[in-house]
Amino acid sequence: MTPHANPASLVDGSTEALSAVLPAGTMLHAWLKAAHPGRPAELKVAQGERELACLIAKNAEEFELLTLAVETGGETLFSYDTATTVISIIYAYAPADVLDTGMTVLYSADANAAPDVPDGYHFRPPFGWMNDPNGFGRFGDKVHLFYQHYPHSLRWNTMHWGHAVSDDLLHWTHLPIFLFPSAELSARADGRGGAFSGTAIPLGEDAPGVRVFFTEQVRDRVPEEQIQLTAVSNDMVTSNPPEVILPDRPVGLELTLDFRDPYVVKGPDGRWKMLLGSRDHAGGVILLYETNDPGAAGSWTFVGILHREDRFGMTAAECPCLVPLDGPANDPQTRWALTFGLLTSRDPATGRRNITIATVGRFDGRNFIKEFEQELDFGTDAYAFQAFVDGSGPVGIAWLANWTDVSNKADFPSAMTLPRQVLLRDGALLTPPVAAVERLRQRPVDDIMLRSGETVGLGNGAVEIVIDLAAPGAVFDLELDHPDVELGLRVGQEGLSIIYDIRNGKSPPRYIAAGARPSTLRVFLDVGSIEVFADDGRWTGTKRLPGLGAVRSARLVAPQGNVATARIWQLKL
Repeated sequence: MTPHANPASLVDGSTEALSAVLPAGTMLHAWLKAAHPGRPAELKVAQGERELACLIAKNAEEFELLTLAVETGGETLFSYDTATTVISIIYAYAPADVLDTGMTVLYSADANAAPDVPDGYHFRPPFGWMNDPNGFGRFGDKVHLFYQHYPHSLRWNTMHWGHAVSDDLLHWTHLPIFLFPSAELSARADGRGGAFSGTAIPLGEDAPGVRVFFTEQVRDRVPEEQIQLTAVSNDMVTSNPPEVILPDRPVGLELTLDFRDPYVVKGPDGRWKMLLGSRDHAGGVILLYETNDPGAAGSWTFVGILHREDRFGMTAAECPCLVPLDGPANDPQTRWALTFGLLTSRDPATGRRNITIATVGRFDGRNFIKEFEQELDFGTDAYAFQAFVDGSGPVGIAWLANWTDVSNKADFPSAMTLPRQVLLRDGALLTPPVAAVERLRQRPVDDIMLRSGETVGLGNGAVEIVIDLAAPGAVFDLELDHPDVELGLRVGQEGLSIIYDIRNGKSPPRYIAAGARPSTLRVFLDVGSIEVFADDGRWTGTKRLPGLGAVRSARLVAPQGNVATARIWQLKL
């Protein structure tokens, strides 16, 4: 499937066209909007002299999805009049093998075009806005990543679910949009809600496919703004119409309208459990439901409040996740990791916002007994963390951003973090990158100059820096030259810090793992991000970087003998 290199070319007057060579059996998705009320948008699709279809959209407030099955292959021309028609996206895919070949984006507008990051190795959507990972899991022989998505701009709006698959957690194949908002919400670009976050479970060994669970948000809906829905996909690409499974919040708990982000997992008693995030007038709460239905399709009953977090005041707990850590789910000795974000939380000591908590303890199917807890990420830009058990242990991924930085007045291209293991070791939760990231190493850049205190150029900025210290907590400063921010990494008397300042005259938060005394650090730099894994992820820090400029150089400043080795690797997918 080969789109032409220049998809928009002037044909006649205000008519524009694009062409692509499509194989027989191609499915097309096109989003059109009328440029003016009362004058419908039209997209003509032709092969040679034969017109295949004229796709028509009447809505002038939001883009309408129109689909077309192209039975015959060949050069295909798409033409439209810019005076009447606005196009957001056109993509094509072959339904028979889309899980392997993915989709091809034939056109995306300037407003929603993916940023030009040719050497980036983090997951980004093919167009539009992205936030929370959803339904992250291995189904069949592939890992599936669904995600919160608005296709038509780089700003948050009415929520859909995007979709991608991978064989190795690093190389991703983009698939058609999976979940759509209701017809009512799709009619306007007013951000009133949509298909919010959730999870996915397999249908079963004899029934390939998945069942997804998600929150439908409709702002100002009475009595419930947020309710829980489920939908089934038999082909892993399209979903059946969703059904409501939890139409209201549990009564008697004085909960706010926050009631969202279902995470479904098989409990130690063999029953399906559902976690939901909410809050009451004291703080964030995580609600627990369960069902005896082996397919988890319905009959959900409320068990109680599984966990409460009120140290940060009246903040909503959201995006809960619960995975077994050190044994099978049905073993009473197995410890579980319960992670969740605290929306609007603020750490008074550092000024960091929207903290993510990781709590480790025992789970018997109805009660969670905490043994210890810690922050998941001291950089706070690994939000909405979602994990699943993959083979020998849990693997998770998060949105590489923080709501504090989001503005509805500015575009906000974002990425997902590197996928991470979730390990229990020596009374701490570790989140190192998955072993597969070592395959990103293309060639060594330096193993002498950085340690000697010289400035080392980083080329396109897609690098891994590995620093081994002579003793735990040996102090150093890693100065990183970024075009838009003051950036660096420091180990000092207070702990491990990411130095970050956007130079706007305001005091930035302090991104610090207080008291950390690491021995080894792995620093991953990419366009738009820095990720730090100290002592195999015992302390993990993630920070989104503004703009699309790369870190240009690095310089290591340390007392003589503090740094044993320092190496830089060029990375590439």
